Amino acid sequence: MKIKFCGAAREVTGSCHLITLEDGFKILLDCGLYQGADKNLEDFNAQWLFDPADIDCLVLSHAHIDHAGRIPKLIKDGFRGTIHSTHATRSLCSLMLLDSAMIQEREVEYKRKRQSKNHNFDDIAYEEPIYTREDVHTTMELFTSYAYEKWFQVHPKVEVLFRDAGHILGSASISLKIEEKGKVIHFGFTGDVGRPNRPILRDPLPMPEMDYIICESTYGDRVHEALPAETTHLLNIIRHTCVEKGGKLLIPAFSVGRTQEIVYLLDQMANQDLLPRIPVYVDSPLAVNATTIFGSHPECFDKELSEYLTIDENPFGFNGLHYVRKTEDSKKLNYSTEASIVIASSGMANAGRIKHHLFHGIDDPKNTVLIVGYAAPYTPAGRLRDGANEIKLFGEFKDVKADIEIMDSFSAHADKLELVDYLRNQKKSAKKIFLVHGDYEVQKSFRGLLLGAGFADVEIPELGQEMEL
Repeated sequence: MKIKFCGAAREVTGSCHLITLEDGFKILLDCGLYQGADKNLEDFNAQWLFDPADIDCLVLSHAHIDHAGRIPKLIKDGFRGTIHSTHATRSLCSLMLLDSAMIQEREVEYKRKRQSKNHNFDDIAYEEPIYTREDVHTTMELFTSYAYEKWFQVHPKVEVLFRDAGHILGSASISLKIEEKGKVIHFGFTGDVGRPNRPILRDPLPMPEMDYIICESTYGDRVHEALPAETTHLLNIIRHTCVEKGGKLLIPAFSVGRTQEIVYLLDQMANQDLLPRIPVYVDSPLAVNATTIFGSHPECFDKELSEYLTIDENPFGFNGLHYVRKTEDSKKLNYSTEASIVIASSGMANAGRIKHHLFHGIDDPKNTVLIVGYAAPYTPAGRLRDGANEIKLFGEFKDVKADIEIMDSFSAHADKLELVDYLRNQKKSAKKIFLVHGDYEVQKSFRGLLLGAGFADVEIPELGQEMEL
């Protein structure tokens, strides 16, 4: 068998890995959108390192757009196989892929309007949507979903297992048993690994012992803040911004996972009378719908949330919390002067309603922008993380006068120590570990940590690299 790294190689987004069996059967692991703005990768989402029509099946780790966001284009360009996922991943994809298509359609329309007035406007790279809502409807017809811990066949000699990865609702590691030449090869893909002892979701479970592993490495060079310190830190930011300065706390957050975790923490603060009496707006139709889906998949909940539901039947709702659906109501928030918290997607601030909130609020020193997880370096949130004095939004440069705060503890990705612990049971069995889904410098640091911990062989593949196992 061969493995080819077709995305998220020395990059954090665009997850996509191709396995080719000795009989030519092709299995794609994930098919994500690249969400950065690196000029070297500006054509990534439009092109393939394989022919989509040649792919026999797709096995999907979870619904985040950087792992699932190119699937409709895969279908548009010729794929007609089966898409295998967990039940919750299928549910979320039906929302998230449709939302992605709608955002692309709106941004292209916006670009055309702006270019009619300013021919130099180039804030949005693509001239046409990568795919449309119609492509998404076709995509969902190809999904087949499974429960955790149930082996299923995708080929007469290939079995697959989904095991809870604790990253977002429905997220899974992918274990494959591949029979070739009288031997069984155990091949594992971590997907994105969640964090132990985090609210809402169950802790990630280690994969069975594998011969070869593709492993994410997003936070392979750092350790996250612990939960008690996190709560105090967030409260201090809220009080300083909304009470002392009378400003807005703007939080770019992905609609699935991050948003629900923040709302759940605010709900707990409200129940304990810790949260100042200020309005909180979740400005994302996708987040509203995704929160409903959370309630439909209790199989993913941890013990803490299950027990919390006995005292609060709605852990994602409290007095002062407002879910915003309508575009007109979102626009009103841009011009409102009330002290408030606004949570909106996307988490990297490269698309969605948060981009408009930043455009109207980034140059006001009363405001604070809170970055709650990884953001690619070339995105607006990534530039704010790196201390930029100005950022480009909708073709205009805006001065950064708002306070910038960073809380990586909200990240749904395991830190370096949690990743090492997750891989601990693989130390004797793993012949080789391939690091993906990480910045190259971070990956080099994590590679050294794994080798020092006793793992035999750790490699950092390049985009397009292919090797035989």
